[in-house]
Amino acid sequence: MESEAFAVVMAGGGGTRLWPLSTKTSPKQFLHLSKRSLIQKTVDRVLPLFPFERICVVTVRGQGELIREHLPEIPIENILEEPIACNTAPCLGFAATFLKRIDPTAVMVSLPADHFIEKEGRLRQALTLGMEVAQKGYLATLGIVPDYPATGYGYIAAGDVLSGSQDVIKAYRVEHFTEKPSLSRAKTFLDEGNYYWNSGIFIWKVERILEEIARHMPELYSGLKEIEKHWETPDSEQVVTEVYRGQKAVSIDHGVMEKVSRIAVIPVEMGWNDLGDWNSLSSVLEKDGDGNAIHAKHIGIDTKDSTVFSLQDRLIATIGLEDIVIVDTPEALLVMDRSRAQAVRDIVGRIEREM
Repeated sequence: MESEAFAVVMAGGGGTRLWPLSTKTSPKQFLHLSKRSLIQKTVDRVLPLFPFERICVVTVRGQGELIREHLPEIPIENILEEPIACNTAPCLGFAATFLKRIDPTAVMVSLPADHFIEKEGRLRQALTLGMEVAQKGYLATLGIVPDYPATGYGYIAAGDVLSGSQDVIKAYRVEHFTEKPSLSRAKTFLDEGNYYWNSGIFIWKVERILEEIARHMPELYSGLKEIEKHWETPDSEQVVTEVYRGQKAVSIDHGVMEKVSRIAVIPVEMGWNDLGDWNSLSSVLEKDGDGNAIHAKHIGIDTKDSTVFSLQDRLIATIGLEDIVIVDTPEALLVMDRSRAQAVRDIVGRIEREM
């Protein structure tokens, strides 16, 4: 008999590289690029596979009310709040501990709350195959078919085919992971043809991921056991806080995936974008004839390949600009060269230290 499957939406990120549109009080996953916010779109994509009662959301304390506003259909008990953001290993371990109480043999599908996916049917097809692979004891991840030699993503090398689905989407044994390569190495990966971007979307059985956390991250596992022991007691929140205080911020990739065997990757072309900075966000926005992405009241002269994004009802006029990003919100105004998109995180750090 197959185990029950649950979706876990990771919604604790701050999205600092999209400042000032994304802030601590209204982070990236709650942004609206259409009528639905990013987190609502994430849940919409998986509803054909999972009913609301089998969808969980992990966020950080202080954002639970926002989650309930955006996703009122999710049962309150399925909204888990971390005391602090500690990267994906504690987040997913926390979620696995919650699901273990419901069904220790459950299959867990985890997805970031703030990604853009154009071909949603293709995603569901890949997740369905991933759940089949997970039932066989594999830790599975979705790999994005690269279309340029990106240096900002991790890569997954695929080996032998494990299984297939209608000869369209296949699962492969993972040979190894490579973190953010140099440009020359990324070009080599593209030429070799069996390397895929790490999407951060995972599928596994709860018992298997907890076994691997116990083996490779024993301090985290010990904390998770303590959380499990006090789950529905009066001091559960305090115990979670104390456990998190002792944890290092570690990704599940570094903490577990790069160290284990029996991992599968499912390459998929689904129009994926992690919306990680203003360059990637601009790439999914509609462009005018001059290559500009305009989400504002705007008049431009000789303005090309630029992004103008505003949350305010005032005119933004531009003259003679190229490859510039302008973001206007009630809290702040950002003007930058598009090539410096990664530096937004640095300026957020300066603001926190100096203002």
